[in-house]
Amino acid sequence: MRAARRAALGALALASAVSAQDWWGPEPRLPPEKPTDRAFTFCRLRYDVVRREPGGRGWRTDFPGAEINLMTRLADLTKVAISRDVNGDPNHYVVRLTDAALFACPFVMAADVGTMGLSPEEAAELRTYLLKGGFLWVDDFWGTAAWERWSREIANVLSPDEYPTVDVPLSDPIFSALYNVERVPQITSIQFWRRWGGATTSERGADSDVPHARAIRDAAGRIMILITHNTDIADAWEREGEDEEYFFQFAHDGYAVGINVVLHAMTH
Repeated sequence: MRAARRAALGALALASAVSAQDWWGPEPRLPPEKPTDRAFTFCRLRYDVVRREPGGRGWRTDFPGAEINLMTRLADLTKVAISRDVNGDPNHYVVRLTDAALFACPFVMAADVGTMGLSPEEAAELRTYLLKGGFLWVDDFWGTAAWERWSREIANVLSPDEYPTVDVPLSDPIFSALYNVERVPQITSIQFWRRWGGATTSERGADSDVPHARAIRDAAGRIMILITHNTDIADAWEREGEDEEYFFQFAHDGYAVGINVVLHAMTH
């Protein structure tokens, strides 16, 4: 029965997920300033890259497979309606902080933010967006150097004295919106996982041994920015259909976290 279940789930993943051949994906689309429906869509943050991280691709990291697969599974596993185009495919967008359309995106995600540089104008717009109720999730950046870069940039957005970065305890409602998440999973890129034969999941060795879930909250305690550091949650979505063993090791945890975050962010 276990073998049959594994085969069925593996086939489902291979059939529904984005192929590795779609690595570069479609041309990024800007969201409409006025949403065409009330269904959930995924916006990815586009930013200027000012340094490089091994294995990273700046803002394009995990694009577009992560958003397509997360939205697909969100529709499969919950009653959430997702926004679709005329062909029935998930609508997903790429937005800069200076785009007016940013404020049509209640949920924004950014990857590889240890390479990000923000202009003063971008920092001001991000602050306005967050304090007006927007939600940003940053993921897939590893080690001390990437953390320090991110910390410097976000300090120009929200003063750490007024808006400190704090750990998110596993008892927080964001970890039980639908699934009970009992640990912050360390999910590595599929390339790193293959290179090391699954022997380790820490992409920067001892410098990234421990995965963290942290947050910056507003005065009322709402999470404005969720920070998943030393882990690549989105690769569990993007790469779910490329390797059955990778799927079984990471996809379940990755989707549990991802779906919980969407449900929590969109209801708080």
